[in-house]
Amino acid sequence: MTRLRKIVLGGLACIGLAAAVPAAQAQDVTYLLPAPQVLPAFGPWMVAQQRGYFKDEGLNVTFQIGKGGVDVAKQVGAGNAVIGGAIGDTPILVRPNGVPVKSVAVIGGRSLMQLVINKDKVKSIKDLKGKTVTTMAYQDTTFFALLGMLATQGMTKNDVNAQAVGPLNVWKLFAAGEADAMASTPDWTYNVMSTSKINLEIIPSDTHFRSMAQAILASDETIQKNPELIRKLVRATLKGMKAIMDDPAASAADYIKAVPEHAGKEAAMTEIFKMYIEYVYQGQKVLGEMDEQRLSALQDFYLKEGIVREKTPVKDLYTNQFIQ
Repeated sequence: MTRLRKIVLGGLACIGLAAAVPAAQAQDVTYLLPAPQVLPAFGPWMVAQQRGYFKDEGLNVTFQIGKGGVDVAKQVGAGNAVIGGAIGDTPILVRPNGVPVKSVAVIGGRSLMQLVINKDKVKSIKDLKGKTVTTMAYQDTTFFALLGMLATQGMTKNDVNAQAVGPLNVWKLFAAGEADAMASTPDWTYNVMSTSKINLEIIPSDTHFRSMAQAILASDETIQKNPELIRKLVRATLKGMKAIMDDPAASAADYIKAVPEHAGKEAAMTEIFKMYIEYVYQGQKVLGEMDEQRLSALQDFYLKEGIVREKTPVKDLYTNQFIQ
């Protein structure tokens, strides 16, 4: 056998051996969302899944649905899911009850909630006195943001007729003219804009009361024992958010591949993503970064309003270690 042939055969043997060795298996991870992933609010997660950002991190992510952000926090804190989605201030609500979770990244520097008013009936927040305002639920953080906005005008929940009507009727009742305002999110606002002729005004929560965007939650135990896993999940999710910010149209197309329930609605989803960019995602020097002063001020408000019974050390509510 010639030396050249030995080299070639040896190389082929090595290739065959390499092919016989299976690739490293992706790690299975359950990612708990507070509501169905068909909601455009979960665009960053769905885009990350569709574009393979989680797989690039060696993760096989399965999404499951919780019953709101507080429930997600409880499930993550109990170890039933490695990671979950909620609002950035959710740990303020749950840690006094012994739920050991932190916000590990915030999905945007502005607020998820926006107060939308019918300008033919209401001219300002002060004009809401005695008026009907729809909200998803009385224990939802969008309602707490509404309370914060009212408080800036010296008003309380008793000054308005707040109706907890669920996620669908929040905007449908407003669009039908049966409410004067709604505690909204960008996708609900778009639904009204595209289905009614109401003369509306959008008042972002953070222009009066600095409530927060969505956040990624992890338990103290997982943060301590498996920080690299959290880092990978945060990195992939923030990459999904950045993709939307860079190109909402292309991201909308990929989002619909992940969520085929929205098939044929590429143009609408693009506009919704643009609203999220304007009203929610922008405003962070570092994507995902928590503003400690903002979080502390929110906790002070929740304590004053009796929403929580005691304060938690602010450093126990979040960490920015995974966005560096």
